[in-house]
Amino acid sequence: MDPAVWSQFIRENWLVIVIALVLLFAVINLVKTVLKWAIVIVIVVGLFIYSGVTLDQIGNAVNKVTDGTVSTLKKEAQEVMLKEAQEATYTSGGDGSFTITTPNLELKGAAGEDKVEVTFRGVSLGKWSITDTTKTFIDEARKNQ
Repeated sequence: MDPAVWSQFIRENWLVIVIALVLLFAVINLVKTVLKWAIVIVIVVGLFIYSGVTLDQIGNAVNKVTDGTVSTLKKEAQEVMLKEAQEATYTSGGDGSFTITTPNLELKGAAGEDKVEVTFRGVSLGKWSITDTTKTFIDEARKNQ
């Protein structure tokens, strides 16, 4: 999604873009049903297809953003684990399961398993393999019990 490519496309196809925008505004102002949004979506998708952007490219861009966001959240969660280990509350279930909570984190797991479920600031980050950081966090939480 190079800005130079978009700039070139806009310069070459400005008339098509203007017509599409006029159609969009006309549809939005005149049609008052759900059909309006279907027509708007068709026009926008048509413009994207006409510009040469494929759905694979859009999907790849979305995946890159998602992966980057999850990676950043995981790094931040690990840093918070180290900072909030002293405040961690360890709760043991009767069946070997445990829950560790801090102001920003929640870990759920079971004794003997190599994965824990991590929730960071209310957002589930999925199941993580137990690494040195998570092992240290769990051990510190047990000491606080």
